[in-house]
Amino acid sequence: MYDQLPLHLVPGTIYIMHDWPIDKVKNTINEAGFSFPFIVKPDVGMKGILFRKIENEDQLFKYHEKVPVEYIVQDLVELPVEVSVFYYRHPSSQKGTVSGFIHKELLHVKGDGKMTLKELVEKHPRAKYRMEEMQHRHGHRFDRIIPENEIFYLSYAGNHNRGAHFTNLYKEIDEDLVTVFDKLSHTGQFYYGRYDIKTTSIEDLKKGKNFLVLEFNGCGAEPNHIYDCRMSISKAYSVILKHWKVLFQISRYNHRNGTPYWSFIKGWKYLRQAKRHFKMLEKYD
Repeated sequence: MYDQLPLHLVPGTIYIMHDWPIDKVKNTINEAGFSFPFIVKPDVGMKGILFRKIENEDQLFKYHEKVPVEYIVQDLVELPVEVSVFYYRHPSSQKGTVSGFIHKELLHVKGDGKMTLKELVEKHPRAKYRMEEMQHRHGHRFDRIIPENEIFYLSYAGNHNRGAHFTNLYKEIDEDLVTVFDKLSHTGQFYYGRYDIKTTSIEDLKKGKNFLVLEFNGCGAEPNHIYDCRMSISKAYSVILKHWKVLFQISRYNHRNGTPYWSFIKGWKYLRQAKRHFKMLEKYD
């Protein structure tokens, strides 16, 4: 996916094999020009599993020692606004559709100069229900007093599974936004999927400037605007079914034009393998 995107729209990214000696890992990272902090995540992952911010060599060593698969080292992108854009385009058409547009608020607490990190987590409306996870990730600094107005991110993964809050931005979908993603979809074979993006502002994104694509998720991607808390369960199901129909129409067209369907057996084996893969990753998370 990264190879099909314009180079200037992708954070610096390299791939690390999990069985490399740590000296080779450090040399590869240094030669690529990375400096702490940076992001690591499995090359094939989902739901923020094994997604980490690495701040020093000790954390890098512990992550490399633990992770069981090839992983990505990527620049930490600190642009202030994180969004997801779900886009699809029939291969026979020049123009597509932005069907979903959400803002992501990462799971965080705000310091008051008095309470410890643990106390702030216990008072947070969502984080307090994730205490086991918070203890695992931040227990070594639970006693730290967070300075007044300082934002402490409990997770850098803009993922519902990691406590991020989604807000539906469907009212912001307009011709300018569609044009930006029409242009992107023609740079590679992007007919259906979700772009996860960081940008300076919604306005800049619509102008096609000051944004980076963190990931592009293809046919396995969820239209994650269904997780806006104001959407009913029946509406969410109708959104999913609509997207499955679009995916079928795109696949049928591509099949008739030289991209063959997988056999049932190949698809079934792939899904079994994927299920085993993600179950294994969860054990190490």
